Amino acid sequence: MHIHPVVPVRDMVVFPGVIAPLFVGRPRSARALEEANIRGHLVFITAQKNSQIENPDPDDLNTVGTLCKILQTVRMPDGTIKAVLEGGWRCRAVHFISGDSFLEAEIEKIPSTNTSYTNQAEALRRAVLTEFEQYVRLNLKLPDEVSHSAENIEDTDLFADIVASHSLLKHQDKQKLLETPDLIERLRRLLAILMRENEFLKMEHDIQDKVRNEMDKGQKQYYLREQLKIIQQELGEDSPLSETEELRSRAENTELPEEAREKVMRELERYARMAPISPEATVSRTYIEWLLDLPWNVSSEDHLNLKDARKVLEEDHYGLDEVKERILEFLAVRKLAADNMRAQVLCFVGPPGVGKTSLGKSIARTMGRKFVNMSLGGLRDEAEIRGHRRTYVGALPGRIVQKIKAAGTNNPVLLMDEIDKIGNDFRGDPAAALLEVLDPEQNCSFTDNFLEISFDLSKVMFITTANSTGTIPRPLLDRMEIIPLPGYVAEEKVNIAKKHLLPRILKEHGLTAKNMTVPEATIRNIITAYTMEAGVRNLDRQLSKLARKVAAEMANSSTADEAGRTIRITKDIMKKMLG
Repeated sequence: MHIHPVVPVRDMVVFPGVIAPLFVGRPRSARALEEANIRGHLVFITAQKNSQIENPDPDDLNTVGTLCKILQTVRMPDGTIKAVLEGGWRCRAVHFISGDSFLEAEIEKIPSTNTSYTNQAEALRRAVLTEFEQYVRLNLKLPDEVSHSAENIEDTDLFADIVASHSLLKHQDKQKLLETPDLIERLRRLLAILMRENEFLKMEHDIQDKVRNEMDKGQKQYYLREQLKIIQQELGEDSPLSETEELRSRAENTELPEEAREKVMRELERYARMAPISPEATVSRTYIEWLLDLPWNVSSEDHLNLKDARKVLEEDHYGLDEVKERILEFLAVRKLAADNMRAQVLCFVGPPGVGKTSLGKSIARTMGRKFVNMSLGGLRDEAEIRGHRRTYVGALPGRIVQKIKAAGTNNPVLLMDEIDKIGNDFRGDPAAALLEVLDPEQNCSFTDNFLEISFDLSKVMFITTANSTGTIPRPLLDRMEIIPLPGYVAEEKVNIAKKHLLPRILKEHGLTAKNMTVPEATIRNIITAYTMEAGVRNLDRQLSKLARKVAAEMANSSTADEAGRTIRITKDIMKKMLG
């Protein structure tokens, strides 16, 4: 055993047989180098366990290191010393001696074992060489000459140390290899480490290749877009925005609730990463467009002038005094209570042809709101109300949301016709879905399956029509205020025909009051002899038939006088025309 100066190093392991540069800046280490030069140019190099410690104690150092020969020392202008060392022998510090100006250690050499030539050693050497060559190819920081120089080393012990030294391994892995005197075990450890590092390097290369390809593709697209912009500028054409940019611009300029805005922006990020020709991109684009097209915050202003409302109702409908009074009461409360009014759903119940649908149109005209209607007759699929989920091909929102989009406002008058004729089957019960739509306590957060976010239906004025309440489910009936519309008596039908039906029919058939006149007696005769109904639809058909006969007769007239004459529909002429 001999005592030699000690130089602690950080994140560095010097192996036997390797020439390595060393920069020394700490005063104790510099003094140790100077002392080593005086004693015979031998210094013990060992690594610190923790590289953060500036002035390590003996307990902070690894006991196994390398006894190195100092080939050259040069003092740099900044005061540090550059030394060139040659690794000599593996050594173990038996005892550290802390001096005043530098650290010394009593060391003993660690001889290598299992160094004789065997088939196992040769096989391990070849395997290590193969992995090391691959490691050098994959690691761009190492020159190719490193693998060639390692291949020419015949001493297996020296070969293992040279390969370990030139490999850019973790400090802990190199220290373990230095502490392994058994050559076979050292080769096995070195092989395992190189194989692991090669796997990591392959993965890194794959990732880099993918990123590079994406970047190349992106740069190519950018270059082509820039060329296209220049060409369009030369041609005097404006550069059109990309579809994603156009949708993003629409989203920024559209007033949306916070939940809808977050959903749109998140979906736009997904859409921007999709291939434009993929089916998923089409679904995503349709979804974004639906969210942007809905009138989330667009409302029409209510006109609640009761005099104008009464005038409109009288113009559009004859009779129905009780019904008109109820509608005017509704509008009056709406005017006084404003937003404090509890939402109500009106249900007009009466026989066909008494004007249920036209009453809904009149209410919308009176209030200055948009009018949309949908027929519920024969509806059997719940998805028609709630919409389809986006997982289905061709999925769309339910008809409620579709009608609101068509109206363009979030407070239209929505008429649901024939609510008493809803069916149900294995696809669900539409009447159960309507419970949420028509319930004022729930419809403020109606969630369509397609939209996946809530839409406020509380501002929509729902009106339903039915011929009978007997087939309407009780829970659904409980959510509506029933307004019965009785059938018309003969006197009312005569007035409806004179004031409403005949003027419209003449206009539709290209006639005027000068071309065809229908006396009141004839109208009464048509009502009693040709119609048997509570409403006026058949009366409308019979009067239309008369108008067609008159129009045909006038078209077949040979002279202008005959074409311009007035045809008075007497009882005999009526029987001849209607049969």
